[in-house]
Amino acid sequence: MTGKLKFTRAAMVAVMVAVASAGAISTAEARVAPGTNIVGGTLASTAQAPWAIALNNSQSPVPSGQYCGATLVKANKIVTAAHCVTKARSTYTAVQGRDKLSTTTGRTSKISSIWKDPLYGRAPGHDVAVLTLTTPFTGVPTLPLETSRAADAVGAQPVVYGWGNTEGTGPADTFQKVTVPVLGDSYCGQVYAGYDYVADGEICAGYKEGGKDSCQGDSGGPLVLNGRLFGVVSWGIGCADAGNPGVYAEVATYASALTAQINS
Repeated sequence: MTGKLKFTRAAMVAVMVAVASAGAISTAEARVAPGTNIVGGTLASTAQAPWAIALNNSQSPVPSGQYCGATLVKANKIVTAAHCVTKARSTYTAVQGRDKLSTTTGRTSKISSIWKDPLYGRAPGHDVAVLTLTTPFTGVPTLPLETSRAADAVGAQPVVYGWGNTEGTGPADTFQKVTVPVLGDSYCGQVYAGYDYVADGEICAGYKEGGKDSCQGDSGGPLVLNGRLFGVVSWGIGCADAGNPGVYAEVATYASALTAQINS
């Protein structure tokens, strides 16, 4: 699958040991890779969430091209995850207004430039990127950034959107959403001890008992709270597994850097 990769705990350990031995990539990079989607959610409509963008890639193994998600924050700018933009710029296509990726509805644009947080892969967190569209999605509503760190309060009820893997709980390559309550930094700090969970830069959201989550293919997609881009789908272990909630890049932490790129 394509999009956010959520490792099983055993696979995560194996990958981390292998890359540590080879010295190839950092722990932060080993945690995530493209390929994930919504588990336990409901069908959503891009007419009601027009700022939700499918970030397709010509090298995706999925026939529809499904790869990652993104959020339209300006007519010509989208925010996604840094781990989603490791391919050549020419291989990406942003898709707006397409509920089912096997169709040809909606609008598309190639990417003219990519900015990836320069600290991604060098320090934990920083899993954010801004892409500039070759053809702006003029007239499409955009989503403002959350700028308050106080929004990351335990019990808040954000909604995550995506076209990713459903693990059989819904149709493939189809736009879906699910509410994932904020569990708090303390909880993820405990359950992801040793996996570089960053309280100052990440959001812990989901269900302690599992059952609902983002998954492979949802990477880079929007976590929305109070009409703002609250988080960016980043990583996790498994999908919707008990005790392993989703982890999201906290937009408020990176708002200044993101805004600078959005306005450039």
